[in-house]
Amino acid sequence: MFILGLGTAVPAASYSQVECWEALCASPAFPAISAPARALLQRVLCGDSGVRTRHLALDSLEEAFAIDPDVQEKRFREHAPALATRAARAALERAGVEAGEIDGLLISTCTGYLCPGLTSYVGEQLGLRRDVLALDLVGQGCGAALPNLRTGEALIAARRCRKVLSICVEVCSAALYVDNDPGVLVSGCLFGDGAAAAVLSDAPGERSVEWIDGVSLHEPAERDALRMEHRGGLLRNILSRRVPQLAAQYAASVLQKGLASNDLSFHEIKSWIWHAGGKPVLDRVRDALQLPEQEMRRSRELLARYGNLSSPFVLFVLDAALRENAPGGWWWMSSFGAGFSCHGALLKVS
Repeated sequence: MFILGLGTAVPAASYSQVECWEALCASPAFPAISAPARALLQRVLCGDSGVRTRHLALDSLEEAFAIDPDVQEKRFREHAPALATRAARAALERAGVEAGEIDGLLISTCTGYLCPGLTSYVGEQLGLRRDVLALDLVGQGCGAALPNLRTGEALIAARRCRKVLSICVEVCSAALYVDNDPGVLVSGCLFGDGAAAAVLSDAPGERSVEWIDGVSLHEPAERDALRMEHRGGLLRNILSRRVPQLAAQYAASVLQKGLASNDLSFHEIKSWIWHAGGKPVLDRVRDALQLPEQEMRRSRELLARYGNLSSPFVLFVLDAALRENAPGGWWWMSSFGAGFSCHGALLKVS
């Protein structure tokens, strides 16, 4: 399988972390927040969290504090299809592929639910054929991009599809929540909205980006460390302090398995494509693998600009590496998220 083209999209409105703090202080939700929770919010929003700005599907930050199930659902319903469609159009254009050539459509998300799924709306807006194989993949959290790509690989390898459109889209602002739970508060300070798409094919494009192997690891015993839950009709993210440690531990295990399966050494990897998670996650992964800080640069820069975009993030990093014309050779891409799960992919780039 080959990746022919990538596309990304974010909402137009961008807000600095300081602006978010000021809006929170002026909000009706602020008086109900405990003193320790306020101190945590100020530390994350005004300190060195690794995030400077975030794009959110909000016309104003005041909308973030209208914490109501109907409002949140409407935000996802309006913005998720639009973001996914924009990213997909950009990917198709970059790949030089017409919508009618797409045989399969895969869309991953964890920040909302539609029935019929996002594939129905996005397929219609893109003008895909009505006989396209459409699969909505849900519940995989931040790590979803790589399982999505592996599904595309399986369809192409089985010759069920020649070209597949793989999309990840998250409207994290449809799952913002304010209470005194530290994990929930940190999540509300770090996540942004966005989408990314990849056109997959059985033949290479102008620059060959070949998917060689994929590796996944799932640890249900750590499920409560990172997951989504509904409370009072609202969807919110549950985030443990142990996530950076778990991400580093499992990223190292997945990498070791991927290298061993392909008879490669650590030093043969020319570029590293990391889901960020957050600044402490990148720090722990870097230290666990003894990587030079330079290998985390793209992930850190995108985290600072967009925040943690959840499932699309790792595709933003891959897109940045390709646009920079990073050296060809073996590339390693890795994402992790709810479950606790971790995924890796070995790419061969010309």
